[in-house]
Amino acid sequence: MSTVPATSISVSRAVLALRVTVAVLLGIHGFYRAFAGGVAGFGSYLTISGIPFGLSLAWLITVFEMAGSLLLLAGRFVSAVVPGFLLILVSGVVMVHAREGWFVVGGGRNGAEYSVLLIVSLLIVLLSHRAATSHR
Repeated sequence: MSTVPATSISVSRAVLALRVTVAVLLGIHGFYRAFAGGVAGFGSYLTISGIPFGLSLAWLITVFEMAGSLLLLAGRFVSAVVPGFLLILVSGVVMVHAREGWFVVGGGRNGAEYSVLLIVSLLIVLLSHRAATSHR
C-alpha cells in the first residue's frame, strides 16, 4: 500500500506536464532561431539596443534556450536552468513586450501576457522542484 496521498501524485503529474510543456515551448523558440537564421537579426537588435557583444549574446541565449530546454525536459539541473530562463524572459518583457502592452494578439500585438504566463509557469516548476527535492 502506498503512503503517498493520491493528491500528491496528481499534483506531481500536473507539474510534470507543466515542466514538459514549458520546456518544449522554450526549446522551440531557441531551435527555431538557430535553424531559421534568426540569431544574426537578434544580435543586431541587441547591438542597436546598446547591449555590447550583441551577436555573441544572441548566440549564448540561443544555445542556452536549446540546451536548457532539453535539461528542463529531462528534469535535470532545474534549479540552475529556470533562473536563466527567467532572466531571459524578464529581459524580454523589459526590452520589448512591456512597451507593446499586455496582449499578444487581439487587444494588441507582441505584448507581455505570454511571457508572464511562461514566467509564472517556470516559478511553479522551480518551487515544486525545490519542494520535492528537499523531501528526499
